[in-house]
Amino acid sequence: MVSGGMTCVKYLLFFFNLLFAISGLAILVVGVLVHLHVYAQYSNFVYPSYQLAPVILIAVGLIIFVVAFFGCCGAVKENHCMIITFSVLLCLVLILEVAAGVVGYIRRNDVGIMLEDTLNSTMYKYNTNQEIKRTWNSAQHDLKCCGMNGPKDWQKVTREKILPYTCCPDKKDDGSCTLDSPDYYKDSCVTKLKEYLVMYASVIGAVGLGIAGGQMFGIIFACVLARHIRKEYETV
Repeated sequence: MVSGGMTCVKYLLFFFNLLFAISGLAILVVGVLVHLHVYAQYSNFVYPSYQLAPVILIAVGLIIFVVAFFGCCGAVKENHCMIITFSVLLCLVLILEVAAGVVGYIRRNDVGIMLEDTLNSTMYKYNTNQEIKRTWNSAQHDLKCCGMNGPKDWQKVTREKILPYTCCPDKKDDGSCTLDSPDYYKDSCVTKLKEYLVMYASVIGAVGLGIAGGQMFGIIFACVLARHIRKEYETV
């Protein structure tokens, strides 16, 4: 049995696992939202390697529920094996979270280069590829931008003054949005998308690294409790 000051550690570990399960849910939600509303929506503008960070967070969120189960059961039953398993799994989760955080922060510095490459190459496929057309329309409508560096970029594609209807607010897809329209969007989609993606990359990094820092305490509590339980078994 765990006694004295170790009882405090035992209940701290149990309480930590409740918070751990809640943090797992938070990580899962953040990962799903970022993946669906950012990387999946603009998948034609984002390299596959950039989409790993939210996927890692989703995987971590699911794993955390299993880890929290081992931690709670190990603390309540004072089971040395379960607590050791919890510690090992927690370390693995910690590594995944740090990896997601680091990838998120590092990749944000290269977002501009990636967007210049992908937007330039996909503009010329706007009229021939429906998936790319959908992505461009979504970006221009949601971010209120037009063209890679500006509306005149579309002249390289259409050879005319006609713009995609999403370059103008409340226009139908009937060719009425042109460079002569008084209200077309003038902002660069590279600039707008960069700001958007960097913001979410920062969110991924903050969530991954922030929660990973808190989990260090869980690893410490688990190791201290497991060591004490082992000593008590050896003295029996």
